[in-house]
Amino acid sequence: MKGFAHWMRVQAGEEQGHAMRLFDHLFERGGRVKLQQIQAPPSGWKSYLEIFQEVYKHEQVVTASINKLVELARSQKDNATDVFLQWFVKEQVEEEASANEIVEKLKMAGGDSSALLVLDSELGKRVTAKT
Repeated sequence: MKGFAHWMRVQAGEEQGHAMRLFDHLFERGGRVKLQQIQAPPSGWKSYLEIFQEVYKHEQVVTASINKLVELARSQKDNATDVFLQWFVKEQVEEEASANEIVEKLKMAGGDSSALLVLDSELGKRVTAKT
């Protein structure tokens, strides 16, 4: 469905912007960026609910990773990185809430195709957020 696909495309663009923020910070601080291969995401879900449950779980993993970076920055007394990472901490609250809201709406919709069409329309209106 086009709205669901649009939401995912916007999300992917935002995540790319977040990666570039991290890249820029490391570069500005004289660090080295070493890109490594990442595992392909799963595919072949049975429902939209299953997809967004996976999105929500992934956001929780990202939150845990950011929290570990904050802990590391603090243990190293790297105040600049700690302050920098606070943007991501706040962003993850929004990311998890957004994904969970869609999960809850999909649970309410159940198998109702009319409800899915309304949600598809809503997701299709998502605009790119500034990163």
